[in-house]
Amino acid sequence: QVQLVESGGDLVQPGGSLRLSCAASGSIFSINAMGWYRQAPGKQRELVATITSAGSTNYADSVKGRFTISRDNAKNTVYLRMNSLKPEDTAVYYCNAEIQTRTVSLNIYTFSYWGQGTQVTVSS
Repeated sequence: QVQLVESGGDLVQPGGSLRLSCAASGSIFSINAMGWYRQAPGKQRELVATITSAGSTNYADSVKGRFTISRDNAKNTVYLRMNSLKPEDTAVYYCNAEIQTRTVSLNIYTFSYWGQGTQVTVSS
């Protein structure tokens, strides 16, 4: 009953910029941490950036100073602004969110959800 939908992936030249968006919808009571991960061909999925509900952020060393994660809690949406893109940033980018759902009996459960992924290709 919860869905994460990403958008914004594209083909961009080195040095260019993109903004990814990820909107959560469905039976949502609250959202804790949200984040972006990426997976390049032949490699494991890796953390790119995370943001807590209070706005605290964490970045992979490889993207510090170039990428900015933000969120709009009213829209249940997380963003990733990517500047100075490099060919090594090419990957499928996945959104992740820790979402709490409240049942009719008022029990609250927390699950980790993933989006379907959006392709980012950095190439001239």
